[in-house]
Amino acid sequence: MGQVTGFKDFDRKDRIYAPITERTQHFKEFVVPLAPAELTNQASRCMDCGIPYCHNGCPVNNIIPDFNDLVYNDEWEIAFDTLSSTNNFPEFTGRICPAPCEASCTLNIDDNPVTIKTIECAIVDRAWEDGRVVPQPPSTKTGKRVAVIGAGPAGMAAAQQLGRAGHDVDLIEKNLEAGGLLRYGIPDFKMEKHLIERRIEQMAGEGVTFKGGIHVGVDLSVGDLHSNYDAVLLTGGSEVSRDLPVPGRELDGVHFAMDFLPQQNRRNSGEPLGTNDEILASGKHVVVIGGGDTGSDCIGTSFRQGAQTVTQIEIMPAPPAHENKGLTWPDWPMKMRTSSSQAEGAERDFSILTKSFDGENGIVTALNCVQVDDQMQEIEGSDFKIRADLVLLAMGFVHPVFEGMLEDLGTKLDGRGNVLANTLDYQTSIPKVFAAGDMRRGQSLVVWAIREGRQAARSADEFLMGSSTLPR
Repeated sequence: MGQVTGFKDFDRKDRIYAPITERTQHFKEFVVPLAPAELTNQASRCMDCGIPYCHNGCPVNNIIPDFNDLVYNDEWEIAFDTLSSTNNFPEFTGRICPAPCEASCTLNIDDNPVTIKTIECAIVDRAWEDGRVVPQPPSTKTGKRVAVIGAGPAGMAAAQQLGRAGHDVDLIEKNLEAGGLLRYGIPDFKMEKHLIERRIEQMAGEGVTFKGGIHVGVDLSVGDLHSNYDAVLLTGGSEVSRDLPVPGRELDGVHFAMDFLPQQNRRNSGEPLGTNDEILASGKHVVVIGGGDTGSDCIGTSFRQGAQTVTQIEIMPAPPAHENKGLTWPDWPMKMRTSSSQAEGAERDFSILTKSFDGENGIVTALNCVQVDDQMQEIEGSDFKIRADLVLLAMGFVHPVFEGMLEDLGTKLDGRGNVLANTLDYQTSIPKVFAAGDMRRGQSLVVWAIREGRQAARSADEFLMGSSTLPR
């Protein structure tokens, strides 16, 4: 611990946002980094606890007290090495992770946790600026070929680890570019895509071959996978959106969030939309159904497109403003949170059930809603309407796409429709086929995808070579 009294000498200070009137005019990142002196002060607040609960709070088990101390002592290069030993892409998590590590921080007992996420992001951003993030090619090649199917964070992490182990890795993606939801789901204002591009360049230097625009089960057969590769790792994500089968669902203007968000990301990058059905919020009254991160991303994107109003409704009751730390700490608490997008002017309402959509000339005009109690039962006489020109369904994802690859493989599924594989070896019911990330665990966080990709890579390496030196 660098400064024994740091947590008493300095208050928590985190990054701030650019003003709303400024940031909603563009799709660039708008978080203002802390100055170096402030980072030193914030790092000094870490108490190097005897039991560092932040380790278990972080899905990739970042060595948080160590890199905090290194930042405090101006040892940025070693801090980056420490951070990179557990996390392949800290610039991703340093921007979009909800920071369960901070919820687990001992200083969070009185709502003043160490700014772990900010320090993590600063470490890796500085490493990129200083030219320290370079390819790490293997010293020897194994002669084994591995196909990683799905180039989201789980697939990218797995491919990088396997490439560094000396295998010839093909990272196969049905979209034109790698990144998965990092590229096509998460808006640029939360994470700009040049961050992905430079990691792709690094991984290519390590021997990973990116094959975009190839849909396994359509363009490439499962038989080709079996015959051309020594191991296959499925990291295709959980892509089937939860639908809302109520009267009026067929009206024009009612769309899944994941039909809306990728279009804007493609506009920003100059990539073709791939559809004639262009979805824009410009000048419209937008209603977002679903209160999670995807719904929040729809809000921020709608405001930047010029929506007149944005309303977000959620069937669940409003969570408490503050958690009971005696019951929840060090676990992730359910409490009211307001994202940067929600703070840009969205109206939010809870315990709302959508019963049907109204429309004119085949186009949605309103939602017919009712309030529900804590048991999800309708409250008599609480019916009301919400005006809407555009409705975005952001109610989560139910399971991976079955048609094509999974049906052709014939792999067993769990009770929720995800690919069946455990977290010990990540092997599916099909020989030499592994699964990781949302395709295996269901909809989850980017940091969990990175963890599973890393662990599955070790299991695949062990399967191929009999043992593995890759970290778990």
